[in-house]
Amino acid sequence: MGELRLITPRQGDVEMLINAPEPALRGVAIGDSIAVNGCCLTVTRLDSDAFAADVSNETLSVTTLGEWSPGTKVNLEQSLRAGQPLGGHYVSGHVDAAATISRLEADARSTRLWLDMPPALARYVARKGSICIDGVSLTVNEVAAARTSVNIIPHTSQVTILGQYAAGTRVNLEVDIIARYLERLSQQ
Repeated sequence: MGELRLITPRQGDVEMLINAPEPALRGVAIGDSIAVNGCCLTVTRLDSDAFAADVSNETLSVTTLGEWSPGTKVNLEQSLRAGQPLGGHYVSGHVDAAATISRLEADARSTRLWLDMPPALARYVARKGSICIDGVSLTVNEVAAARTSVNIIPHTSQVTILGQYAAGTRVNLEVDIIARYLERLSQQ
């Protein structure tokens, strides 16, 4: 996890400076990608405990990044490099839209999280498929119209910002990349 330190307007868009603990920046170079709450951002400057990234108007309009202020806690993840084990679902870091947490409820040691998503994205979400919320890829429990649920296990709650969510929290949503490509191929 990291924290937004500074937002600087830059000729119509912004530069964000994000505090990052040492492990998050290990081996990172200028030009590398780091997913920030699921948004693939390019490192433009490195400090000992932070990195800067330019954020375009498209990213600001499609994601929750335009709603942030200094002090916002964020999930951080370096890009997967060729040859590294996948260890999860396919995630591109290309956010489809912002969505809203509608409800949280205890489910044994987990938390069941209900998410209201834009109706146009619901077609890409399948029970027992995957969905990426603020950069955390999760297994879908169920889907009903434009609402879906996932479970947040204790480990995920502790090492990501997902444990800080409440009803009404807006999040970045990335649907399954394979579903998007299948739809595109079927249109041709």
